[in-house]
Amino acid sequence: LEISNLSEKDILVLRLDLTDRSSHEAATNSVLKHFGRIDVLVNNGGRSQRSLFVDTNLDVYNAIIELNYLGTISLTKYVLNHMIQRRKGKIVTVSSVMGIMGAPLATGYCASKHALQGFFNSLRTELTDYPEISIINICPGPVQSKIIQNVFTENLAKSIENSGDQSHKMPTDRCARLTLVSTANNLKEAWISDHPYLAVCYLWQYAPTWAWWLMNRMGKRRIQNFKSGVVSALLSP
Repeated sequence: LEISNLSEKDILVLRLDLTDRSSHEAATNSVLKHFGRIDVLVNNGGRSQRSLFVDTNLDVYNAIIELNYLGTISLTKYVLNHMIQRRKGKIVTVSSVMGIMGAPLATGYCASKHALQGFFNSLRTELTDYPEISIINICPGPVQSKIIQNVFTENLAKSIENSGDQSHKMPTDRCARLTLVSTANNLKEAWISDHPYLAVCYLWQYAPTWAWWLMNRMGKRRIQNFKSGVVSALLSP
């Protein structure tokens, strides 16, 4: 309100729990009642992970999928129904570079992001009769945020003790700006990251054998650092 021409009627803030899927239709209807339409949906809810698979309870994986994947597609379903009626809209989903590669200590997180990639890439093919509905996948690398303080660990009751230094990560405002640029230009997929993380994405895409070799070497070091209590910067979401 202080830095734009918006007025209070132009802003509506609703509490939303992605895991409470029964509330998503009502939330969508509240937005439609207030604004009359939904032009853009940005799916940006989720939690990351820091734990080895062999040490992690299965209910952690259930919680990751429930939040990162099922919660996202549930909200998308209700908003998409409206966009189909209008024959227009943009659905922007913040995935991750972990949606196009694999990394140690994040098996559940990677799985949820791979699921989102597969879902939205498939959904796009179901909307060919609606050329003005855009499906846009944003894949950030490490970005400065509180995602590390809120990661899943070996069990649902445990939190991470050391979130580490974030100065090596992309500033939040730059990631947001590049996301907006990608959205405005209807990019189907955008990798938003600095090097060397972006270079690893290209390796994974075009030279997977080299990528697996590199990730095995880097991953081994990351696991060693994790076990010794050192927060590694390697591909940290």
